[in-house]
Amino acid sequence: MGTDRRTKRGVQVTEERPGGLVERMQSGDLDAFEEFFNTYKRQVYGTALAITRDPFLAEEILQDCFVTAYRVRQRLRRDVSPLPWLQRVTTNLCYSRISRRRRYAEPLTGLIANLVADLATRPEQVAESREIIDVLQRGIDALPPKQQTAVVLYYLQGYSLAEAAAIAECRVGTMKSRLHYALKALRSLLPAERRQPVPGSAGLATDELP
Repeated sequence: MGTDRRTKRGVQVTEERPGGLVERMQSGDLDAFEEFFNTYKRQVYGTALAITRDPFLAEEILQDCFVTAYRVRQRLRRDVSPLPWLQRVTTNLCYSRISRRRRYAEPLTGLIANLVADLATRPEQVAESREIIDVLQRGIDALPPKQQTAVVLYYLQGYSLAEAAAIAECRVGTMKSRLHYALKALRSLLPAERRQPVPGSAGLATDELP
C-alpha cells in the first residue's frame, strides 16, 4: 500500500492509494492498523489541536478516533480514502468534549492575509499587528461551531471546498456560506482601514446556513 502526498495552500495532505490496507484491517491484521494509524495520525491530531487548543485533549481525541475506526473497521469503504471520515469523527469528538471555546495559540496566516490589508509592512506597525491578530484569534474562538470548523478545515488544514464539505457532511454551497459568514464576522472586528476586500468573496454566499 502506498500513499499520495499533495500540497494545498501550503498544507501537505496524505491520501491512501487504492489498495488493500482497509481490507487487511478488516481481516484483523494489526500491522495494517498500525500502518493506518501512522498514515493519518498527523492530519487527525492537527484538526483536534486546532479546535481544542489543548495538546493533551487533542492526543486523547486522536486515540479515541482510531479506537472508533478500529471498532467499526468492517463498515469502512475500501474504494475511497478514509481521511474525510476520520476528520468527521475528529470534529465530532472535539465539540462533544470541549465545554468552552479555547483561543488559538497561533494565527491562521492564510485567513489573516484575506482579512487584513497592509499589515506589518513597517516596523511601527508591529504592535498594531499583534493587536489585530489577537482580535482575530478571539473572533475565531467566538464563531459558531460549524463556522469555526469550516475555517479550520479550509484555512488551517488546507482542504478544498469540496473536501471540507464532505468532512462536514454538508453541500459545497453550504460550506461556502459558512466561510462567507465567518469571514464577514471576523472582518467586522477590524478597523475599517484595515479591512482587506477578498476577490470573489461574494461568491461564497451561495447558500443560506442550515
